[in-house]
Amino acid sequence: MRFEKQAQAVKILERVIRQLVLEAKKESPVEACGYLAAKNGVITYAYALTNIDASSEHFSFDPKEQFAALRNIRLRGLEICAAYHSHPASPAWPSLEDIKLAHDPGMLYVIISLVENKEDVRAFKIINQKAQAVSLEVVVDENI
Repeated sequence: MRFEKQAQAVKILERVIRQLVLEAKKESPVEACGYLAAKNGVITYAYALTNIDASSEHFSFDPKEQFAALRNIRLRGLEICAAYHSHPASPAWPSLEDIKLAHDPGMLYVIISLVENKEDVRAFKIINQKAQAVSLEVVVDENI
């Protein structure tokens, strides 16, 4: 599920959205981070990874956890489709650092914001240092 062309909307399970918000709250004020994996064009799993930077302004994946997650994704017949992280104190929009570090134009970048206790989850394509919002279509398990 690569997003080489502009995606109209990306389907994501409601339980994955809930998991992302819970993880962001649990890790706050540190940025939560991880991978999202898809099956049949729907984001169905979140793989939470340790932010080894332990920062509220940026993140780095734990390399051992990252490798284990990628191996598990392949073993389950899933496809990695997105990296996610939270913004505990800023909006769900890519920061300059997020844009600078987004090197894979086929990847989706999902940001969970907790600003003012609002839970805002948004997705972006970042190509040539430009962020473009991508709609998330939240579906329940029974609808896939």
